[in-house]
Order: sequence, then structure tokens, then C-alpha cells
Amino acid sequence: MSDLATQFEQAAKDVHALSERPDNDTLLRLYGLYKQGAEGDVSGPKPGFFDFVGTAKYEAWAKLAGTSQDDAKQQYIDLVKKLTA
Repeated sequence: MSDLATQFEQAAKDVHALSERPDNDTLLRLYGLYKQGAEGDVSGPKPGFFDFVGTAKYEAWAKLAGTSQDDAKQQYIDLVKKLTA
């Protein structure tokens, strides 16, 4: 396993140990970066209009379309480091 993948997995664990919950925009950024890093570009149908949370998550991930998985992983790691500092 590459060093980047190891750091990415550790950052995913660290995010659950944050002392305080980040704001919603930051949470959506974390979600989008994680999904882009783990799975690549967004896939599947967009959630229905009344699924506000699902739609927000889908759109946060869709904004990152075209970003390489390695770049998304690094951005995720950097954001988690910033939040844990």
C-alpha cells in the first residue's frame, strides 16, 4: 500500500476523533474529497429533490469531477491535518 493511501486511511480515522464537529460546509468538503479519493468521479443518479442531505452530498462530490483520486486524497489529508491542528 502506498504512503498516500496509508495517510488517507489514517486521516479518515482521525476525522472521527475531532474534538468538535466542523461546520456543514467543511463536512461536505470532507465528504466530497473522501468519495473522490476513494471512488473517483461521482456515479449513480442524483438523489431526489426532497432528499436535501443526499443532494448536498452528491453535489459536493460532483464538484470534484475530473480531480484525480491521488489529488483528492492529498487534499483530504491536508484538510484533516488543518482541522486536527
